[in-house]
Amino acid sequence: MRFFEDLQVGQRRELGSYMFTAEEIKRFAQQFDPQRFHLDEEEGRNSLFGGLAASGWHVGSVCMKLIVADNQRLAEIARSRGEAIAVGGPSPGFRELRWLKPVLAGDTITFSSEIDSLRASASRPQWGILQARNTGTNQRGELVFSVLASAFVPRRNNG
Repeated sequence: MRFFEDLQVGQRRELGSYMFTAEEIKRFAQQFDPQRFHLDEEEGRNSLFGGLAASGWHVGSVCMKLIVADNQRLAEIARSRGEAIAVGGPSPGFRELRWLKPVLAGDTITFSSEIDSLRASASRPQWGILQARNTGTNQRGELVFSVLASAFVPRRNNG
């Protein structure tokens, strides 16, 4: 996480890649999205997806996991330099969630985040509000996931 003053519209972060295995797709689906095309290869092949497909919520959860890991990485870098650590706030929500193509067993999705807008919070001067477009692209270069997410970001001097 960075302080609000250190951010610029258009800044992009590469968050990392993740391979969705059949076992993980089924495990996530059993617990959180038990639809037939997420649970069984044959059902997946016979569906619109054409194969065992990861739940969109699974794809979004992996994206969130990689965002948190990258924020922890950035905090560790700041800590090693003796800099103040920016601790982010909660998210006030998201918009424009899109699952554009199925994520099938064996697909590797690469996630990134690009700042779309920044504004100071009117009611909480110690915070700024960031909107970022988080995306996932498969190994064929196809966009499979997109969401415009908002987050509270601390201001260095409390506004």
